[in-house]
Amino acid sequence: MNPQNPNVFLPAEWHPQSGLQLTWPHERTDWRPYLDEARLTFEQLAEAVATHERLIVVTPHCGETAAELKAALTPRAFANVSVVHCATHDTWARDHGPISLIGPTNVVCDFTFNGWGEKFPWKTDNAITARLFKAGLFHAQHYKTDFVLEGGSIESDGQGTLLTTSTCLLAPHRNQPLTREQIEQRLKATLHVERVLWLDHGNVVGDDTDGHVDTIVRMAPDDTLLYMRVDDEADPMFADFQALERQLHTLRTLSGKPYRLLPLPTPRPILYDGERLPATYANFVIINGAVIVPTYKQPDLDAQALATVGDAFPGREVIGIDATVITRQHGSLHCLTMQYPEGILAVSHAPSTTADRDGRS
Repeated sequence: MNPQNPNVFLPAEWHPQSGLQLTWPHERTDWRPYLDEARLTFEQLAEAVATHERLIVVTPHCGETAAELKAALTPRAFANVSVVHCATHDTWARDHGPISLIGPTNVVCDFTFNGWGEKFPWKTDNAITARLFKAGLFHAQHYKTDFVLEGGSIESDGQGTLLTTSTCLLAPHRNQPLTREQIEQRLKATLHVERVLWLDHGNVVGDDTDGHVDTIVRMAPDDTLLYMRVDDEADPMFADFQALERQLHTLRTLSGKPYRLLPLPTPRPILYDGERLPATYANFVIINGAVIVPTYKQPDLDAQALATVGDAFPGREVIGIDATVITRQHGSLHCLTMQYPEGILAVSHAPSTTADRDGRS
C-alpha cells in the first residue's frame, strides 16, 4: 500500500489519541545492568499514560509483563492496558514504531529502522510494526517502505509543517545517496506535508541519534516552539545552541508569522561511568489531557521546565517523571513512546494479555 491518498494527513502529537505504545524492557535488552531501576520508571510512565488513555505494551514475555503491570499499576490504569506479544531487541518505540496518517482510510507508515544509521542491532525491532499489524492491532492500512526514518527525528504541527534536523536526516547510513532535496520531496509525498523546516544546530552531548529533533525543539499548539536553551557559557554546547536559538528566530509559520518561542532550561550535567548523559526537558510526552515531562533530580530546573511546558499546553495536567535512569541509555521519556492518533487502534483489541498470530503468549 502506498499512502498517496490526498485525504490523509500527519497529525500533531496533541491530536486526540486512541492510545500509546511502550516496548517493555527485559533482561536481554541493554537495560539488564539496572533492569529493576528501569522497570520502575517504565511502570511510572505506564501508570501516567493508562490513567488517561489506552496503553499498548509490547513484550516477548506476555505473562511476566502482565503480572508485573497488574502488581505495579492501579486497577483503573491496568484496566486500560493491552499486553501484546512480539519479539523485541530494545525499547525505543519512538523510533521503531509506526508513524500514523489519518483520514477516511488510516495508514500506519512502517519506515525502516536501522539502529540509528547501523550503529546498533536493529532487525528485530524493525519487524515489530509488521508483527503488530499482523496481530490485528491497527484499524489502518500498512505501508512498509525501505526509507529510513525514526519518529524522534520529526515533529508535526498537524497543519502541513514538518520540523527536522539536517544532522540526522543527512547522516551516514540512513538514505544515501539521496540528497537533502530528494529526502524533502520523499517526506512531503509520504507524510502529506506542505513543507519541511530544517534545523542545522543543536547537537546534544551524549546523543547517539545524530541529532533527533525531539531532544532539542518541540512543536506545540498555537504556533509555539519549545526549545532547549543553553545559558552556561562554559558548557561545550553553548555556541551551537546559541546558533540554534538564532535560527529559530528566523523561522516563520505557513502564514508568515514568527513562532512563539518558549525556552526550556538545560539540566546541569549528569554523569554516568564518567560520561555526560543527554538529559533534556524537550523530550516530553503528550497524551490525552496531560503532558509527561522528564525530570532529573534538579528541583529548581525541573520546576521551571514543568511550568514552561504547562504554559505551552494550557488545560492539560503536567506530570513529572524522573528520567535519570533512562538517560543512561542515551534517551528519555518521549524516546520510549509512540502515540496512535484517534481511530488507529482496533477497537476490538480489548485490554488483556494477547498473543500474536504465531500463537505464542
